Amino acid sequence: MGTDPQYVGKLHSDLDKGDNLVKYTLSGEGVGSIFTVEPTTGDIHALRSLDREEKPYYTLRAQAVDVLTGRPLEPESEFIIKVQDINDNEPKFLEGPYSASVPEMSPIGVIKIALPNMDREVKETYQVLIQAKDMGGQLGGLAGTTIVNITLTDVNDNPPRFAKSIFHLRVPESAPVGSSVGRIKAHDLDLGKNAEVEYSIVPGDSSSMFDIYTDEHTQEGIVVLRKPLDYENRKAYSFKVEASNPHLDSRFMHLGPYKDSATVKVSVLDVDEPPVFSRSFYNMETYEDTPMGIVIGAVTAEDLDVGDSPIRYSIEWKKDAENYFDIDPVEGTITTSEALDRERAAKHNITVVATKVNNPLLYSRVSVTISVLDVNEFPPELSHPYEAFVCEDAKVGQVIEILSATDRDMPHVGHRFFFKSPRDIRNRNFTIRDYGNNTAGVVTRKAGFWRREKSMYLVPVVVEDSGYPIQSSTGTLSVRVCACDDGGSVLSCSAEAVFLAMGLSTGALVAILLCMLILLVMVVLYVALKRHKKKDALMSSKEDVRDNVIHYDDEGGGEEDTNAFDIGTLRNPKALQETPPRRDVQLEAELDLDSEDNEDIRAYIQQRLQENHTSTSAPPYDSLATYAYEGEGSVAESLSSIESWVLDAEEDYRSIQDWGPRFKTLAGIFSQRESTQGAEKRPENKGSNPRAEGSEEQPD
Repeated sequence: MGTDPQYVGKLHSDLDKGDNLVKYTLSGEGVGSIFTVEPTTGDIHALRSLDREEKPYYTLRAQAVDVLTGRPLEPESEFIIKVQDINDNEPKFLEGPYSASVPEMSPIGVIKIALPNMDREVKETYQVLIQAKDMGGQLGGLAGTTIVNITLTDVNDNPPRFAKSIFHLRVPESAPVGSSVGRIKAHDLDLGKNAEVEYSIVPGDSSSMFDIYTDEHTQEGIVVLRKPLDYENRKAYSFKVEASNPHLDSRFMHLGPYKDSATVKVSVLDVDEPPVFSRSFYNMETYEDTPMGIVIGAVTAEDLDVGDSPIRYSIEWKKDAENYFDIDPVEGTITTSEALDRERAAKHNITVVATKVNNPLLYSRVSVTISVLDVNEFPPELSHPYEAFVCEDAKVGQVIEILSATDRDMPHVGHRFFFKSPRDIRNRNFTIRDYGNNTAGVVTRKAGFWRREKSMYLVPVVVEDSGYPIQSSTGTLSVRVCACDDGGSVLSCSAEAVFLAMGLSTGALVAILLCMLILLVMVVLYVALKRHKKKDALMSSKEDVRDNVIHYDDEGGGEEDTNAFDIGTLRNPKALQETPPRRDVQLEAELDLDSEDNEDIRAYIQQRLQENHTSTSAPPYDSLATYAYEGEGSVAESLSSIESWVLDAEEDYRSIQDWGPRFKTLAGIFSQRESTQGAEKRPENKGSNPRAEGSEEQPD
């Protein structure tokens, strides 16, 4: 369009008479920068070029105003300016240059291949120029170009190939098993997994000595040693190796086999080696009582090198380990240097070192295990302290316990124990039955056991072993007699067992006993308090007067004879009946108050009764006064004349001497009385009773 404004259009109002009194104004998008208007004519011009691809249309507003007054002549109007398209843009490739790939050897496809069998190994990348035209390629149209980079991708169309047919490797004979001997490589022109190579050793004479695997990073074959080498036995090995592709493409199998082979020759290098023991380890045995200096075994090592150097033997010293053995440095014989004890250490592990005299830096070690054999020095014992029980209703031949034994000695092939009862003890209650399998049963020899007669039995058991010499010991089995139910289950073996069988623990049993004790104390206190209140009630009245006959006698019961009588006894006529009779005196006469001898007693009682009836100080109720309990609690009971029994004149009082030393005087009085009466009767009854003369007994 150039630099001149481009006419776009014209504004015109019907009120414009051409007298230049109308002014046109323009507002909206791009006014002033893109569009302008001539105020008097209304012509609209574009100040610069418009691009439809940038903005396709513009919206503007126009108005006509009076030049003189400046007032609008008509309302503002809106219009749109559309930008028309012209062919001013050539075609463009938005993402160029482009990259593409196609497998080598591909047939015709989207991208036409000009050459057949395009091989990536010959040329891998190609560059193609592509042009695009608009207007359908007509004259005047615009064009755009871009570049497409085409890469041929790899396919497995090449087999691996060794660079040479023979590979030479060398390895020292001292190389350890698993170490690398050398590397070989078969080249494959392909890429990625198509170039992966697998190596294998073809079975043959030397194939068992070596192995080969692939290095994943370099695709090389690493030859490793599978077995130890010995230069003195064999100096060279030869074997064949094959290389092949693990991933094959069936489209190219017609090109030939995808593998190759080569020969590997390995030369063994001679190395000065340490001595070699005849065994990899040694096992020896000796008895624990073997004297010191006795040979228990020997080790042997030799130098396999050509020089055949002499060998010297030694025992490797270990810190904090006792040395029980010595070794001959030349012969390699091992002897004991200290006494051995199997119970302290059943095995000893030592390390023997063999050193070459010609080269002391070369040495080898071997482990020697020395087992200490057992000497039968300990007797067998019961495996643990046994405590058995037997039911009171046990039958003959009933097994009540199974026994087993242990032995601190170590036999060669298992323990063998024998059980029996001691020969010098004959047990009539139990016997021992050996089952022949290192166990025995305790069997009853009688039926029925009584716990009250004997609650526990001690049964001796003799246990013997089968060693040499035979060792034995005697153990004791405790057998408790218990009460059992019909099924043979223990009900109780003691008082404590009864409670435990009821499910009560020791703590619960103590608590129950404590509660019972507290209850008993409360009952005793209650009874004592009740008696005390009853006594206070009887003594509460000052008018409660009663007579007490207190009699003191030199040979009486002491304080027991001064025991006054409670009014409660007077109100309880049964008290006299409940008084227990004396066991040491058998009464031969009953008290008969109706007899003439008791006339004074009746008179005395009637007098006292009359006084109580007429006395104004007597209690306002009937009461019984009795005087028959002085001296209650004494061995001789009361000595009161009121309560004294009326005895026949012929009563024998010699039993009074059995009442104790306090009645010596009383017994003497009665003895003297009998002597006097006997003297008076002798003139009348001469020769009647010879025992009357000798019936007097003097007190001790």
